[in-house]
Amino acid sequence: MDKKVEEFYERLKVELDNSNTWPAEYLFKFIVPTVDDNVARVENAFNCLGAVIKTTKSKTGKFTSISVDVTMKDAQEIIDKYQEVGTIKGIVSL
Repeated sequence: MDKKVEEFYERLKVELDNSNTWPAEYLFKFIVPTVDDNVARVENAFNCLGAVIKTTKSKTGKFTSISVDVTMKDAQEIIDKYQEVGTIKGIVSL
C-alpha cells in the first residue's frame, strides 16, 4: 500500500474512533460500473453481517449506486471492508 493511501486510512481510523462509540451503525456508499459481477461482489463482502443493502441503477444503466447500512464493531473493520471492495475495478467509495 502506498504511503498516501496508508496515511488516508490512518486519518480515517482516528476520525471514526473520535465520532463513534463501538459497535456503531455505519453507512457505506459505493458506485460501481454495472458490468460483470461488480454489484454481487460488493453484496458478498457484507454477506452474513446483517447489512441492509440498497442498489439503484443510473438512468443510462452504466453505473449502480450501492448503499450498505450495517453495524460495525470498530473502525478497523470499516477500513478492512473499504480495502476489500477497493479491489473491484472501477469502484468509487463515497
